[in-house]
This record gives sequence, C-alpha cells and structure tokens, in this order.
Amino acid sequence: MPFASRGPSPPRRRRWSREAHLWYVVPDEVKSSSLLHDYFDILSPCEKENVSRKRGEQLQKAALLARALVRTTIARYQINGQVDPRSLKFKKNIHGKPELEWNDNPCQSASRLQFNISHTSSLILCGVTVDSPIGVDLEEKQRKLKNDILAFARRYFTPHEVKFLSSISDPGVQHQYFVKLWTLKESYVKALGRGFSGLPFKMFTIQFGNAEKGDSCTSGETNNKGEITVKSLEDVNSVSSNWQFALLELAGSHYAAICMEKDEAVEGRVPTPMKLTVRKTIPYMRDEFISGPDAVVISGLT
Repeated sequence: MPFASRGPSPPRRRRWSREAHLWYVVPDEVKSSSLLHDYFDILSPCEKENVSRKRGEQLQKAALLARALVRTTIARYQINGQVDPRSLKFKKNIHGKPELEWNDNPCQSASRLQFNISHTSSLILCGVTVDSPIGVDLEEKQRKLKNDILAFARRYFTPHEVKFLSSISDPGVQHQYFVKLWTLKESYVKALGRGFSGLPFKMFTIQFGNAEKGDSCTSGETNNKGEITVKSLEDVNSVSSNWQFALLELAGSHYAAICMEKDEAVEGRVPTPMKLTVRKTIPYMRDEFISGPDAVVISGLT
C-alpha cells in the first residue's frame, strides 16, 4: 500500500497483510512552535477543544501530539490518491475504542486500515495494520506502583499470573514482568475493542513461552523469542487462540506490546507470523527506521 507524507516516507510495499507498523514520537524532541501550530491546524474542532481543556502546557502538548500522530500516520497510507489529515473522521465503538470512519468518501470506503494509540508522559505510540484489529499499549519500564507488586497483582491478575510473579525472587525482575504482563493484557483488550472495563484482566491469562512449565520462573527468564499466548478463563472455546502478540523495549525506557489477529487457518499451511516495523517520527519533519537498542524485541516474534 502506498504512502503519502510531507516528510520522508517509509518504503513502498505491495502487500503487508499480517504486518504491524509502529510509529512513535518523543514529545520532548518536538520543540518548534510553528510545527505545533501546524499540528493544531489539522485537528477537528472537537479535538482542538479537548486539547485546549488540558491543564498545563505539557499536558496540552501531549494531547496535541497524540491526535496529530494519529492523523498524520493514517494519512500516509493512501487509498486512492492522497489523504488530507484534516479530512479524516473517527467514531467510537460501544466500548469507546476509536475507529476510522470513511463513509463520506467513496474512494476510501474500501479501506481495511485499523489503528490504535497509547501514550505515557514521555512517549506516544500509534500502531497500524490492514485486515486485522490491533491493540497497542505502552508502559514505562520503571513504572511506579503505590502498592506491593503481588498485592496489586492479586487484585487484577489471574492466579496463574500471580503464581508466576511470586516465583520470581529478584524484586527488579519481578517488577519488569509485572509491567510486561500489564502491557500485554492492555494490548489484548484494546485489540478486542473492549478495553479494561469491558474485559477485566482477571478473565484471561497471559503466558510467556514455556514459563507455564515452571522451569525458569525463579529468575524470570523465559523463552525470549517464544510465543506469547492468551488463555480465556471465561470460555475455553473463545477467540483468544486467534490472537498473536509481540513485546519489545522501545527507546530504552518503555515496554510496548502489540496484539493483532492471526490470519485464517488454512489446512496444510502454517499461519503467517506477525511482521513488525518500527519508526520514530516528528510528523512533517523526519522519519527514522528504528532497529538495534532503540527497538529490542523481547518476545512474540519468531
């Protein structure tokens, strides 16, 4: 699918089914007031109002960059001709997940583009796929908790996950895996379009590689490149087996989780694994393909 952007563009791809494209922006690196004005100009009246309502310059900037990242990222993916970021319209599903609304533009109505966004105070992330729902979540690796980790986990996690965390003797590693689990669970409920309120975290279990066998829980080490799986406690015949995950470190300071639907199973054919591309951007200025220490895959990709 071709791309359109005022700045440098990613390489053209004829097909990218089962690919997830991640775009992220670091708010502290966006310093130009004229650029921020350009971003504000492409927002809808409702988005402008929401940004202006935020208290404090930092919160306003973060809200502005989040909406601008969504609009400029989606506008890169042309359907039939160039897409103006201002023209994009959004709607929310019954659980509040934002979705694209193409109804007013017949050239774009056939689009199967899907997206999701997550942000912290220091990073904003947008994930894009075609033909598959996507959920992304972003958490700071050093996320602080008011309560004891295990007490917090007992409140929100399944007994299996609590047992896994309890088996990790190193407090630092235990904290890392708590944040990883939280990030993955967020990405799953967002991919389903239900959110935390629509699907409580205690209703499903996330498992890392072969960790459920109990052979490497003490140190927290799992099969790093192994598959991440989800098991529903609500319905053993649920669609949870239709989802795949990736977990990575981003910018050296965050964990990012991606959840997307697997391709349909065809007899005699192995399902296509997720392909992941990560780019750092300052919209309208520059894009940078990210690899190495700035985007380290932890689990979920083979």
